[in-house]
Amino acid sequence: MFKYMIVSVFFYFAFAKASHAQTTEVKQYKVQTVAFYNLENLFDTEDDTSINDEASPMLEMDAGIREEVYEKKLSNMARVIRKIGADKAQTAPTILGVCEVENRKVLEDLVSHPLLREFDYGIEHFNSPDRRGIDTGFLYKKKEFKVLNSVSKELLIYDLEDGDRVYTRDPIVVTGELNGDKMTFIVNHWPSRSGGEQKSRSKRNAAAQLNKSIIDSLHSIDAMSKIFVMGDLNDDPTNESVKTILNAQLDRETVKPQMIYNPYMQMLKDGYNTLLYRDSGNIFDQIMFTYPMLAEANQPGYIYWQAHIYNPSFLTNKTGSYKGYPYRSFLGNTFTGGYSDHFPVYVYLVREITSDETMNAALKDAKQSVKELKKN
Repeated sequence: MFKYMIVSVFFYFAFAKASHAQTTEVKQYKVQTVAFYNLENLFDTEDDTSINDEASPMLEMDAGIREEVYEKKLSNMARVIRKIGADKAQTAPTILGVCEVENRKVLEDLVSHPLLREFDYGIEHFNSPDRRGIDTGFLYKKKEFKVLNSVSKELLIYDLEDGDRVYTRDPIVVTGELNGDKMTFIVNHWPSRSGGEQKSRSKRNAAAQLNKSIIDSLHSIDAMSKIFVMGDLNDDPTNESVKTILNAQLDRETVKPQMIYNPYMQMLKDGYNTLLYRDSGNIFDQIMFTYPMLAEANQPGYIYWQAHIYNPSFLTNKTGSYKGYPYRSFLGNTFTGGYSDHFPVYVYLVREITSDETMNAALKDAKQSVKELKKN
């Protein structure tokens, strides 16, 4: 009936793997991106009397420009998110942890932005008691990831001097299936270094201990659980919270069952950063994961492939006293037109594709092409 029919097969990243027989066998792999991004003060334009949102730079602006600034901020965030991991996955991240968001509404506005709408992101969000009025969030492509359980874990921290509770961000714990592969994601935004690194260290150590308790609980159910810890930790991979309490490892060869591998340890050692403060670089934004995600564990489903920091030139200041710093969106209460004071981080996961899956994908795409041709 149709003179021409173009069938576009789903793109899968392929690479060669040498066999024991010294021959080269080409296999096909599906690539998924897991990312984390500090969105730097993603507040809406309204004064919400039910929460403490007085730290919002948006509320300090003239009411007449708030909406324009908010739309620009959303566009900037959407532009970045769309590009994270696209080099190899050919699409936006499947899983994205975020922090410094005011509420669920700003996440709804973000995922419905024209640059992100096609990805049909789902949202997991819980209000935190943070004094700045900011929360963490979890975004996921609904066609790829099925949420099985989602909870917020209360982070109880008390000031060492006066005993008062320190109100901060609670982590989100989301368990689900990525194309049938069960895994859990813990999204964090640990207490800041306000007052100095040493004075505030116990707060981040408490946050790390909560993560350790969550991980231990999951391991008590399944010793080979696939667990990701991600977030803006306000600590480097070499600080006590990460290196000692979480026992995250630099060398994957040392990782054993129920242990954690942190690829960002090597990046810090190599001089990379996700933010700068007083010309000193840090990797506060990290993604780490448990042993079953490594190829050495020989587990079915997805495995870890690569880790990266997304820092293209457009996210970096080109001139001035902040040359080389992330091109942030706010300086005090002034909107700069930039993005965030943190670079996003991301890891690639890969899973070998069977011949049946390749055929089914091609057939599905062919049917869609026929539908589109009939419409035309």
